[in-house]
Amino acid sequence: MTTATRPAEAPLVHAVNVMKSFHGNEVLKGIDLDVRRGEVVVLLGPSGSGKTTFLRCINQLETIDGGRIWVDGDLMGYADKGGQLYRLTDKQIAAQRRDIGMCFQRFNLFPHKTALENVMEAPVQVKGVKKKDARKRGIELLERVGLGDKPAAYPAQLSGGQQQRVAIARALAMDPKLMLFDEPTSALDPELVGEVLAVMRELAASGMTMIVVTHEMGFARDVADEVVFMDGGVVVEQGPPSEVIGNPRHPRTKDFLRRMRAEEEEQAEAVAAALSVVQANIAGTGDEAGDAKATDPAAPADATPATTPSEPPAERSGD
Repeated sequence: MTTATRPAEAPLVHAVNVMKSFHGNEVLKGIDLDVRRGEVVVLLGPSGSGKTTFLRCINQLETIDGGRIWVDGDLMGYADKGGQLYRLTDKQIAAQRRDIGMCFQRFNLFPHKTALENVMEAPVQVKGVKKKDARKRGIELLERVGLGDKPAAYPAQLSGGQQQRVAIARALAMDPKLMLFDEPTSALDPELVGEVLAVMRELAASGMTMIVVTHEMGFARDVADEVVFMDGGVVVEQGPPSEVIGNPRHPRTKDFLRRMRAEEEEQAEAVAAALSVVQANIAGTGDEAGDAKATDPAAPADATPATTPSEPPAERSGD
């Protein structure tokens, strides 16, 4: 008697031999990648390695030249009829994108709409959600990303980190099956990076399937289930963070990680130097204020004025 073996669950993202060129320059040279539900996959690599292009191909913001990409069983951008591929219409492609959230390097918020209105826009306009329901959901999502006190703020009134968190809430408002992050912290000042990564960590812990292009090595080490190192349009090395980051095999991976560690050290030194300057300025401002108070005749005295023995102290009213 044999026991039937339960088939393995199909990956949420299945990419096979994906190719893409721009003006004769091969940017992707046959990328294969599987991402299972609930996994966090981090794409590492130098600029120009094809990471962002691959993300944009998944979401059909770029049209692939070869290969195929499936998301939750749907062939992205094409219909397969008897082995022949036919390009979908723009409307059909837009419908496929509804299940995929994407956060860019730049936040791409509507500047004339508040944080809450930005989050509400797509559910109302694309999915036909009632404004009342979209507003309730939008407030919940802003609270989730730590901006429950900012629903009426416009993008110009928010820091870069806050704007990126609004962008994440906006993407989540469509209830995506998959979240794509294209270097979401690269445009932020160092002190704002942590607040965005904290939201992404919470998403990962909640079971969201994520593909993340980033140079944040700490995030990759701590959160990723799989790390993929790309260079020159190909996958050079992939595996768990403990292997790819902790014990890389390929010389190109080793060289990239060496340079990344050096950059992290330089950035840490720059942040420490900037903090020292700020602290020195604060201390200097306090000293100047004290000196001004001591020398300014109009400055109020903290103690009762000195009197001569022949004059009794003046009485103060209100005591």
